[in-house]
Amino acid sequence: MSDYKFDTLSLHAGQSPDATYGSRAVPIYQTTSYMFQNTEHASALFNMEQGGHIYSRLTNPTVAVLEQRMAALDGGVAAVAVSSGMAALFLTVLALTSQGDHIVASSQMYGANINLFQHTMGRYGVTATFVAPNDPAAIKAAIQPNTKMVMGEVIGNPGMDVMDIPAVAEITEAAGVPLVIDGTFNTPWLFRPIEHGANIVLHSLTKWMGGHGIALAGGIVDGGNFDWGKSGRFPTITEPHFAFQKVNLWEEFGPAAFSARVRTEGMYNVGPCLAPMNAFHILQGLETLPLRMQRHMENTAKLLDFLQNHEAVAWVKHPMLPDHPDHETAMRLMPKGAGSIITMGVKGGRDAGRAFIEGVELASHLANVGDAKTLVIHPGSTTHSHLDEKAMEGAGLTDDMIRISVGLEDSSDIIADLKKGLRAAARAAGSK
Repeated sequence: MSDYKFDTLSLHAGQSPDATYGSRAVPIYQTTSYMFQNTEHASALFNMEQGGHIYSRLTNPTVAVLEQRMAALDGGVAAVAVSSGMAALFLTVLALTSQGDHIVASSQMYGANINLFQHTMGRYGVTATFVAPNDPAAIKAAIQPNTKMVMGEVIGNPGMDVMDIPAVAEITEAAGVPLVIDGTFNTPWLFRPIEHGANIVLHSLTKWMGGHGIALAGGIVDGGNFDWGKSGRFPTITEPHFAFQKVNLWEEFGPAAFSARVRTEGMYNVGPCLAPMNAFHILQGLETLPLRMQRHMENTAKLLDFLQNHEAVAWVKHPMLPDHPDHETAMRLMPKGAGSIITMGVKGGRDAGRAFIEGVELASHLANVGDAKTLVIHPGSTTHSHLDEKAMEGAGLTDDMIRISVGLEDSSDIIADLKKGLRAAARAAGSK
């Protein structure tokens, strides 16, 4: 299956027609648990001596198809599907860190990621240093002897800065630290971080991968390209497991040891399992991912051209624009396009921005991205409102910023709708 092209993998990876009834679609195994053949079979499954399904908190046949498809699309050796993108991040941190450890993270990340590192993990003795994602030297300087992961996004949310993954990967490899990349905003259709040196890739599958705003899901893809045993600094993976007959995951699973740790601790003890129906919905979305991403990119290019030339727009930011500070990096890494999120400001500041959002009709005002429909929001008062002033500045947030998630509608209809919002913004700015 690995010899097939991306578009084919998005349709077929991880699944063969059902052997019992011949179903071509992936069956939905809506069950909590699975029959054992006998007591020896049950014991072998629980002791990890044999593969198979025990309980759907750990594995499920429908979810397993999604996991294999995720791994194929991102070029990894294994994957774990979970209940949300935040669950994917938390289980990754849980697998890699212990009390007293340290994380280097991008200051441009999604606000909840920053909150998790800065506050939640801080309560348990794991500290974090936040640095600009497009400054490899700063990332290198922030790595400490107790650093257990470097975390960034390909495209920052919502600041739109671009991390030079190959350059950062050289730094993390030399330091013996895994590079964890959130690939939500690009999807593997635009950029595959593992091919450029990343070790672990996370996704909020809720977004472009699912693409229709109907199912929450997250994914962890294990690149299988990190030597966990080299430094002796990752006992959670290289030392005997606290359960499962004290198995050594590094010896037993080799390149897939990290994903095995995520499943045997994160899924077993924390349990953010993905519902089979949600896995089915994400699989349906993946079947059209290449077609949808191409349309997203086409519409984004047309909207950028429109917004740059509108008199009510104060500024527009997107990595495909030549004046973006990371334009060269974005085009080198993502020649097919740098995502379908546009950030902009309207003349008149925050009040005019509110008028814009309330003036559009086709675009939906809600807290999501990557939907088939066009979405708008004011991040400073919503998704990132919990950040303090310093964190807001580090995330590239301004008071007038509006985030547009470009959908699949006819581009002329999206532009006509944005014109309505911009007229409302201009009226609000003129009334001051």
